[in-house]
Amino acid sequence: MIQAAAAPIPWTDPARQQAFDAWLRSRPSSLGLLPQSLRPASADASFRRYFRIDASAGSLIIMDAPPSHEDCRPFVSVARLLASGEVAVPRILDWDEAQGFMLLSDLGAHTLLSTLDVDQPHGVGNRARYNAALDELVRLQAVPADSLPPYDDALLQRELDLFPDWYFTKLRGQALDDKAREVLDRAFALIKAQVLAQPVALVHRDYHSRNLMADPADANARLGVIDFQDAVRGPITYDLVSLLRDAYVMWDEDVQIDHAVRYWEKARKAGLPVHADFGDFWRDFEWMGLQRHIKVLGIFARLAIRDGKQQYLGDIPRVWTYAHRVASRYQGLGPLARLLEQAEADHGGLRTEVGFTF
Repeated sequence: MIQAAAAPIPWTDPARQQAFDAWLRSRPSSLGLLPQSLRPASADASFRRYFRIDASAGSLIIMDAPPSHEDCRPFVSVARLLASGEVAVPRILDWDEAQGFMLLSDLGAHTLLSTLDVDQPHGVGNRARYNAALDELVRLQAVPADSLPPYDDALLQRELDLFPDWYFTKLRGQALDDKAREVLDRAFALIKAQVLAQPVALVHRDYHSRNLMADPADANARLGVIDFQDAVRGPITYDLVSLLRDAYVMWDEDVQIDHAVRYWEKARKAGLPVHADFGDFWRDFEWMGLQRHIKVLGIFARLAIRDGKQQYLGDIPRVWTYAHRVASRYQGLGPLARLLEQAEADHGGLRTEVGFTF
């Protein structure tokens, strides 16, 4: 259905706008693109932007990824890899590598997050949608990951290092003395040792409710997967943590465990390398989550301070809670929990947490 009126596309770089307009005009007529229907689709935490455009056979997505800031080659490579495993990712219809413009199939305008009923955590619709997300995750993890870079010690450390600089010091204004740095060094070493010992599979790295596209009319429909360009080969619990301990929606731990058990059963049936004992698997999940949430605290702080994306500040309390819960319940992480408390003491982040271990 053709849009009657399209929202204006904001451009801050006239040269980029001219290049885009010329590229769009030069697309093959066989695509049936309708330039007058061009409108914003979404933006993400990077320099990429997405537009939606109508065509003779339906709507399509245009990615605007300036080559000076974004390298689209990983996106193309991973898209082809996931498609080979029949994961529901966008099809690449046209790509101008030199200019950073790409035409993609459209997986829809509704994220998983937008279709969830937050007031009914055990509701039938939510259960069906998460079941679909778990099915797609198992399909994704079954794709051979040998060609992808490893989620190794160096990458884990680079991610963890975002926390003391951007979150602790720049955002919360806390000075890190030698004692605090020693606490972080010890905690990070414990986390990395536990995470690097986990079974390995393909890792999307942002498999959450804003990167899964859903059909609002059908809770059982397959979900589309986007934003996969940073995929690596790493701990098998990582993407499940991203999904169940989402930075944008929080469920009670009984709901998380219910979904985690369902995933664990599906993964075992599919022959994925998960622990035979769910208790061992859940501990792996918790430690992996701690690494991810420490990283995300740093990333959200950097997005707000460096990039002016203040909206991410509203998600920090949720992420802080996830990290604090795990740091409070496992041996050797108590000092890290107290550092987290120190950082949030003046921001309403202190809470007494009760949770599950196995």
